[in-house]
Amino acid sequence: MSKSFSIMIAKRFFWCQLFGWKIRAFLTVVLLASAAVGVQAAEPRAVLDRFLARIAGAAVRDLTLEQDLTVFNPEGRAAFATGSQRVVVKLPDLQRIEQTVDGRREVRVPARGRSWRRAADGTVSELPQDRGQVIALALPLHRKTDEVLAEWRTLGIRDDRSHQARMAGRTVTVIGAQAGERDRPAAWVDPEYCVMRFVAREAVDAGSVLTDIVFSEFRPLVGALFFPHRQETFRSGKLIVRLLARSVSVNTSPPDSLFDPASLSAR
Repeated sequence: MSKSFSIMIAKRFFWCQLFGWKIRAFLTVVLLASAAVGVQAAEPRAVLDRFLARIAGAAVRDLTLEQDLTVFNPEGRAAFATGSQRVVVKLPDLQRIEQTVDGRREVRVPARGRSWRRAADGTVSELPQDRGQVIALALPLHRKTDEVLAEWRTLGIRDDRSHQARMAGRTVTVIGAQAGERDRPAAWVDPEYCVMRFVAREAVDAGSVLTDIVFSEFRPLVGALFFPHRQETFRSGKLIVRLLARSVSVNTSPPDSLFDPASLSAR
């Protein structure tokens, strides 16, 4: 092989390598740009705006749930109590929860950030912390995006960080955490179902624990609105409560007296 021919081959190899590097660099830039577009598409405000616009025609004023309740032992392995619940929700933030577990009945009335309970023995007290049923978290009806995000911020969810993930075979936007962050408060939002998972820190005597609420078995409710018929609550990764809805009724117009704490004192 002549020297000039070897030099020509070397030059071509050099330029091919350089050209190949430029192609790889170009592809890298394209992929990064595509990823940036994906992050932008998952921006929390835009996600909620689209969902709330889609369900705007769902005329739901109130909900009445009949559901089965199972409470698990602290290890999350076996049930140690079962019962039933009747939950009446007047949107956006009035609730009445009538619960019977192992024959003991109690009634709770969470309303506008406060909550009262009538225990099985008839005594009535105000609870220091009680959000009642988390229906408002799963179904942000009659509320604006700013109101939803403001409430989530009070639970530690940051709306300046998000990423996309897969859950139950669906693509969701995780609001409040970046990819790989598993111990941060976050809402997992599906574009059709809305909230499929909600993670928050909960204060306990020993400090705080991570509470994880998973919604599933979504079924059509009204118009474009779906409702989760299964709700499971995990604490520190262990199942503690399971709720299975037997029936869901809408717009039954419950009287305002049901949500009055004074009604708990009446027999």
